[in-house]
This record gives sequence, C-alpha cells and structure tokens, in this order.
Amino acid sequence: MPRDMMAIGIAVPGGPEALVPERRPVPVPGKGEVLIRVAAAGVNRPDVLQRQGKYPPPPGASDIPGLEVAGTIVAAGDGADMLVGQKVCALLAGGGYAEYAVAPAGQCLPVPDSYDLVEAAALPETLFTVWTNLFERAYAVDGDTVLVHGGTSGIGTMAITLCRLFGVTIIVTCGSDEKCAQAKAWGADHAINYRDLDYVAEVKRITGGQGVQAVLDMVGGDYLPRNLECLAEDGRHVSIAVLGGAKAEIFIPAIMQRRLTITGSTLRARSTGFKSLVADELMRTVWSFVNEGKLRPAMDQRFALADAAKAHARMDAGAHFGKIVLVV
Repeated sequence: MPRDMMAIGIAVPGGPEALVPERRPVPVPGKGEVLIRVAAAGVNRPDVLQRQGKYPPPPGASDIPGLEVAGTIVAAGDGADMLVGQKVCALLAGGGYAEYAVAPAGQCLPVPDSYDLVEAAALPETLFTVWTNLFERAYAVDGDTVLVHGGTSGIGTMAITLCRLFGVTIIVTCGSDEKCAQAKAWGADHAINYRDLDYVAEVKRITGGQGVQAVLDMVGGDYLPRNLECLAEDGRHVSIAVLGGAKAEIFIPAIMQRRLTITGSTLRARSTGFKSLVADELMRTVWSFVNEGKLRPAMDQRFALADAAKAHARMDAGAHFGKIVLVV
C-alpha cells in the first residue's frame, strides 16, 4: 500500500481553476470503514458549491471533494475486513476525488462483475438522493405522476430511470428543446421547455387539470409557489436544493385547503446510520435492476482525475446530459 496518493484539493475557493492535483497521505480506515482503491469518482453539484466555498464538508469529513466513488476494497478497519477484495460503489461525505478513499462499510453497494466501474461511480449520490426524496419523502408509487425539474441533470436522469422502473409517470423541465428531446429519449414521459412555456400551465394541460402527486425541486425561490400550483390535492413537494434562491412567498390557505405537504432534505450531513439504512433498502428494492443491467446512469463525459478542473468547467457550462465522471 503506498503512503501517499494523488488527490484534488481546493487551493482557494473560486472557479474550476481552484481544483489542483496534490499529494495527500492515503487515508486509514477506522472501525466499520473500508479503504477503496478508486477506479472513478462522480462529479456532482455539491462539489461545485464546495469548490466555490459555499458548501463546506460536515465535521469529520475529508476536505477533498467527491461524494461518490467506485472501485475495489483493498483494506478495512475492525468489523469490515470480510469485504476486502470486493468491487463496490459507495456514498461518501467527501474524499472521492482521489486515488484512495475511505467509506463506511454500510454505505457501500456491490458492483456486479459485468457492470462498468466508471458507470457504477455515477450511481450512489443521485440514487440515494432520488430514492430518499421522491420515493420515501414524497411517497411516489406506481400510477402516480410527478414533476421533476432539471430533467437532464444527474438527479433528473436518475429520476426518469427510477420512475420508468417503478411505473411512475414523470414530467420534467429543461432549458431548451434539445434538452427536452434528450430527456424524452432517455425515458421521460413529458418534457417542458421552461424558457418558452409556462410549466404550470403545461402540467395542468398534461394532467387534464388534476395536477401531479409530487414535485421534486432543486430550484427553490419563486419556483416554490408555482410548484404548489402544479400539485393535485394531497400532493407532496420536496425541496433538495435552492439554486434559484433560498426564500419564497406562499399562500398558506391554499396549502390548508388542498392538504399539501411541503418538505425537504439534505443528504451529505445525515448520519452513517441513516445512509446505511438507505443502502439496505436500495439493496432490497432497487439493486436487482443493477444486477440485471436495467439500472444504468446517463453518462455525459469522462475526464482524468488530474483534469477535475475541466470536468467542473463542463458542469458550470450547463451543457452536460447526465453524469460527469473522473477516471483514476
């Protein structure tokens, strides 16, 4: 085992150029943790926010960005040594942009031999996020119709895939006709160009005036009251980010009269125990689709780990479809 490794640090918060390769000690797994020789690491919007100085890692987490990896377990702490040698993908609180990363054993999921490890690295963050928010907090079930913003993002494309697998009709919003076409080709039932059309009116048209059972929103701001207009009676709204603003004004009597639920969550700071429970649920309910090759992430571009700045520049440009991945 080498003493040190290449990792991507943040020199000074700022643009993509803030990401610089550097040498770091190889981390040591503690009790219940594993050390993964990283094959690939997914790039996610929270990584961008961390790079900008807007989303620091939770206490105790690595300051190296990266919330998901795939690779081979090469060492383990007490209680996890039986996993050494396994190929896994893992959800992290940080540390993924590196040649080696430590993960709690409970947050690892097995990768089938037939599954590309680079693709596997693009699964955990969006899979955990969409499952816990759309299918648990918003209770989406077979026969429901849901609205998801950012249809060509990693979150949006994972939501499309899961809705297709679980019999949920999904409407997405996108910023261009081209992206709408990409989302529909990936499996979205309906795609709305929010730059040209009023998505509230379109949702009502698509649903025959009934509205959707759930909205998964990463925009916030003035989208919130408009999202509530899209909900059917007893509808559920889940906020997972506030890229468009942290404040909104809503009409409370409408929530009461239509029995709407407004909730939200963040994943990174949740406990290892909670994330391990989610991983167990994914193993029981979703992982068979991974084993069968039916659940694969939408893949955009692959970059070498040393080119993390280029990967972030692509994400900043907003032209990507699905997941951007760093290959080690």
